[in-house]
Amino acid sequence: MTEREHEQGHDRTDRADGAGHVSTGTPAETGDSTAAIPELVIISGMSGAGRSTAAKCLEDLGWFVVDNLPPALIPTMVELGARSQGNVARIAVVVDVRGRRFFDNLRESLADLEAKGVTRRIVFLESSDDALVRRFESVRRPHPLQGDGRIVDGIAAERDLLRELRGDADLVIDTSSLNVHELRAKMDAQFAGDEEPELRATVMSFGYKYGLPVDADLVVDCRFLPNPHWVPELRPFTGLNEEVSAYVFDQPGAKEFLNQYTELLQLIAAGYRREGKRYVTIAVGCTGGKHRSVAMSEKLSARLASEGIETVLVHRDMGRE
Repeated sequence: MTEREHEQGHDRTDRADGAGHVSTGTPAETGDSTAAIPELVIISGMSGAGRSTAAKCLEDLGWFVVDNLPPALIPTMVELGARSQGNVARIAVVVDVRGRRFFDNLRESLADLEAKGVTRRIVFLESSDDALVRRFESVRRPHPLQGDGRIVDGIAAERDLLRELRGDADLVIDTSSLNVHELRAKMDAQFAGDEEPELRATVMSFGYKYGLPVDADLVVDCRFLPNPHWVPELRPFTGLNEEVSAYVFDQPGAKEFLNQYTELLQLIAAGYRREGKRYVTIAVGCTGGKHRSVAMSEKLSARLASEGIETVLVHRDMGRE
């Protein structure tokens, strides 16, 4: 390209920016003081060492996670995050052996990010040969690099390929003796800060005659309470109706059940957090999923929300006849 063509190219870019089109520069280059450069974590390491678990942990902590992104596209991803008006403040990118043809571009991308002032960390997951062999044999899958050889041949080739990246890592986690929960705990310790891991609960009312919810972690049976279906003036309504709800909670044991089960859920929630479990579905059932379970789910959901648990309320069978 001649010097004249180079100047014309810059001139066309400047006019496009002035016309309101998106610039290809960083926020600092474009003068956009409101755009915040996202924090970046690059997750890599040995196949079978827990990259997916580490990525899911960051996703649960609110990070925007991209799996198997070619390293050459990492600066572009960060740039797009900077244009998101704060919606993408933290990005995690998984770089693994499947993208090995792109590893030559990684160092150049990292240098580009450093020049633009991007805060980045590299997390490298490794494990012993014995542990990796056991994991691949347990799932009956070949190592991505073993080709016509053995699993150990693929592991050796991958170690050689990733040696330089491991040396550049900011955090190396050996997962040889770690289970999934212990790995999540280590990731939480590094990236959750002082905040306690958040637990999200789905409270779902349902009718037993339509079957148990297949995704339920906990199931509560409200059929010990009298059924408003047999009260003619209440039958047409649902548990969302104030009169139906009052009828349900005026029954012996209803309020006591709500209070004591809420206390039990607080105990369970604390254990879930310690074990790294982020999501729980609580299914509350009655015969048809219209009256008792709906009323109880409404109250239970409100109680959990008041305890700081993010709650989603679903009435699966309320509209069925």
